[in-house]
Amino acid sequence: MTLAGHVSSYAEKWDAERAARRVYGVTALAIEIDVSLPGSSKRNDVDIARSAENVLQWMTYLPKDSVKLKVENGWVTLSGELDWEYQRQGAANAVRYLMGVTGVSDQLVIKPKLSLSAVKSDIEAALQRRARIDAQKISVKVQGADVTLTGTVHSWSERDLATHSAWGTPGVRNVVDNMTVGY
Repeated sequence: MTLAGHVSSYAEKWDAERAARRVYGVTALAIEIDVSLPGSSKRNDVDIARSAENVLQWMTYLPKDSVKLKVENGWVTLSGELDWEYQRQGAANAVRYLMGVTGVSDQLVIKPKLSLSAVKSDIEAALQRRARIDAQKISVKVQGADVTLTGTVHSWSERDLATHSAWGTPGVRNVVDNMTVGY
């Protein structure tokens, strides 16, 4: 499937990509969407950086000064270390919808603070709760703080549930998604 055209904000582009991924039968996407900001939405990089810095400071679940940002031609790059995946997703979501943003690069790293001895069983239990149909077809491999998921799922949403289950486990730093969508 190919998405092509022009949108007036990065948020519209992001939402179009997410919607296309939820369509049954879509296994590959080519994104040819161009973000063309209308005159009233154009902002200089200093304004975007100031807004992004403010919104990140207002997020109570982010440790102070844990996220660094850079803005170049409207493109925001996030870097730094966080404890949890929901913090990484929250930071990216917060800046994605700011006026004037043309793209977001998420280079944030999850650095675990907890013991990883029970990570595999925690993920498998979460898969049993959330993805019952495909849970038996998903293999979980844990090496240190890295989790690799392999197997076949029936839809993108089942794939998303499996990766979110892995990311939601304390101590997980990286999730490698080697799952395939089979219909």
